Amino acid sequence: MKADQILRAGLDTLVARGVKRDQPDGERSMPRIVRVFEAITGIRLSEREGWLFMVCLKLVRMQSGKPDADHYLDAANYIALMGEAALSVVNEQLT
Repeated sequence: MKADQILRAGLDTLVARGVKRDQPDGERSMPRIVRVFEAITGIRLSEREGWLFMVCLKLVRMQSGKPDADHYLDAANYIALMGEAALSVVNEQLT
């Protein structure tokens, strides 16, 4: 798979999961995930840190077993979602 194919397939996956989960802005469950994590552990994470955790998960999985395109597609999407979360905080601070 070429790099542009990974990115395109990742985008297709991101869009498809948003449609499947029927959210107006696509699949955006990380804010709820970090709130549940905090309730269970007492450890507070930002949305960006939640996505960073998921990137780490995929990096570890990339090192285990044979290569799986899913790990790379998900990692690309998690990086994009992490960027979205980080940049939305910056934009909120500017307004």
